[in-house]
Amino acid sequence: MRTLTVSLTPHQAAMMQSAVETGGYASNSEIVRDALRLWEHREEVRQMELARLKKAYDEGMASGPGREVTADTLLAELKAEAR
Repeated sequence: MRTLTVSLTPHQAAMMQSAVETGGYASNSEIVRDALRLWEHREEVRQMELARLKKAYDEGMASGPGREVTADTLLAELKAEAR
């Protein structure tokens, strides 16, 4: 494993110490690895969401020219579609 030096705020350091002392984690390294796993997961979800939005944008652009619509017209169309 690689060793890194990380700067923490006093609050973060106290939270880590408390988590280890109360048995929530075995070590500070375990806390950091858990935090990194959560960060990796969040990044994966963000990338999937960006891909979904890009696909929706591309589909919208490929669907043809847009049109202006008033709020009342849009609401009426959505209500008709729901029926």
